[in-house]
Amino acid sequence: METRPLKIKNFRDLEIWQFGKKIVLQIYEMTNTFPHIEKYGLVSQMRRAALSIPSNIAEGFNRCHNKEYKQFLFIALGSCAELETQLEICFDLKLLKGDIFTEAIEFIQSESKMLRSLISKL
Repeated sequence: METRPLKIKNFRDLEIWQFGKKIVLQIYEMTNTFPHIEKYGLVSQMRRAALSIPSNIAEGFNRCHNKEYKQFLFIALGSCAELETQLEICFDLKLLKGDIFTEAIEFIQSESKMLRSLISKL
């Protein structure tokens, strides 16, 4: 029996958006353990970069043209790079343990790979 792919009705149906949302939750949980002095520094920057990923995927999905959609996906991809850089700095500052850092980097690299793939298909 042949199975049909699910019809994507809105951005919530996109695996790439769902994965991006998981990254946001991971970053929020992770930054809850950071020193209070970083509340308006790294914590704020990392949370904004993480939020930008699924937000731009959602906004781009609701645009009428693939060219606009791609532009928002490129912004999400840039936010992945920004967040990855911030994680590297947190690791260097010993704000993150190796296993937590590695897991977060792997999540972001997977999301970046999915974004590049979708961009190339549009």
